[in-house]
Amino acid sequence: MSKQIEKVEGLNIQLHGVDIAVIAHYAGGKNILTFNPEFVAMPTNKRPVFTLRQLRDPNYLSKPQIRTEKISPVLSNLLPEGVLRELTAKALQCHVNNEFSILAYLGANLPGALIAQPIKAGNVPDWALEHRLSTEPQQINVKHADTKFSLAGVQMKFSSSHLDGRYHIDQEISEDMWIIKTPSTVHKGVPVNEYTCMKLAEVAGAEIPEIRLIELKALVGLPKIKLPDEQYAYGIKRFDRNDKGRIHTEDFAQVFELYPSDKYQKVNYEQLANVLYQSSSERLRDIQQMARRLLINILLGNGDAHLKNWTLIYPDALSPRLSPLYDVLFTSAYIENDSLALNMVGTKQWSEVSMRHFEVWAEKASAPWVAIKPHLIDVIEIARKNWPDLLQQLPMEAEHKSALRQHWQQLSSDFQLLKG
Repeated sequence: MSKQIEKVEGLNIQLHGVDIAVIAHYAGGKNILTFNPEFVAMPTNKRPVFTLRQLRDPNYLSKPQIRTEKISPVLSNLLPEGVLRELTAKALQCHVNNEFSILAYLGANLPGALIAQPIKAGNVPDWALEHRLSTEPQQINVKHADTKFSLAGVQMKFSSSHLDGRYHIDQEISEDMWIIKTPSTVHKGVPVNEYTCMKLAEVAGAEIPEIRLIELKALVGLPKIKLPDEQYAYGIKRFDRNDKGRIHTEDFAQVFELYPSDKYQKVNYEQLANVLYQSSSERLRDIQQMARRLLINILLGNGDAHLKNWTLIYPDALSPRLSPLYDVLFTSAYIENDSLALNMVGTKQWSEVSMRHFEVWAEKASAPWVAIKPHLIDVIEIARKNWPDLLQQLPMEAEHKSALRQHWQQLSSDFQLLKG
């Protein structure tokens, strides 16, 4: 009895010029990711890292990943969420959950160094088609292939090239690449809030990319979106691009193989720290930096430090490091009773976290407390000494400054910046 014929489209996944995998997308909705046998056979000291998982699980690359509608979490996390996802699906006239089509459309300009390229009908390799046994594959050309930028996240943000003082949206015409976040129609003063928080974080020893406030009139090619009457967008230099090209990155939702919808749950800060400390090629420096950032997030009332806002970067394509800091915002200004994004030693409440919590956090991460404590003391000393004056000079909205000062009074005595 002959099998039912099922149409199939293919995308080739490439990393630093190496063909690493193929996704076969079947008409019935199945997406099957199979790693290229040549990539699997490469010596580990030469094989670029697709995901930390391949370093931690020796069998990872030999197993196909089969999903319905969605694609595997490592790739799914490269796609936009929320409004940006809806806009993309609308442009493609496809369902918001049709991740294969969205990946095909955005595949030339994904975050990090991965590239997804359409495979012409007839060229999908046999090894990528041998896992769907119930039907006979009939290869067709990929329907949705284009070259738009994809930036994971919910807020309206765009990739741009900075050239002659202007920021060209969705164009790669210079090596000076920036992510631009436009003002929000829902929340007041988001660009100046984020700029202020990032500057305070930098002073307290967090490694940050270059950041700027950019006048809206300096943006070229902005889509017709509703914008509030505010002067500035927020710009952050892309750390996944440099003058040599693309740098591979992987956020911690990808590391834990979770979909973006799980970015606030299933993992706590101790588990995240443990993986970072086990895996980073400069583990002590990175766990110290993570401790600094955790405390900075608490001091700044940032309830958005979820799994997708912690990222590994692979500067040499092989060795993971903690990426620079990004997406720090005083979210408590907008969300009543906001709290930490993930659990930290059993709590999410800013006011409950003490030095003892950090000690248990370090213990559970198997990291040396003696090497972490001085970094926390340094952050709190810098913040107490410099932040109140600095906040006055920075461009955050006056009402948010006053709310932040109030937040500082409500923290545990270990971390209080201003006495109540």
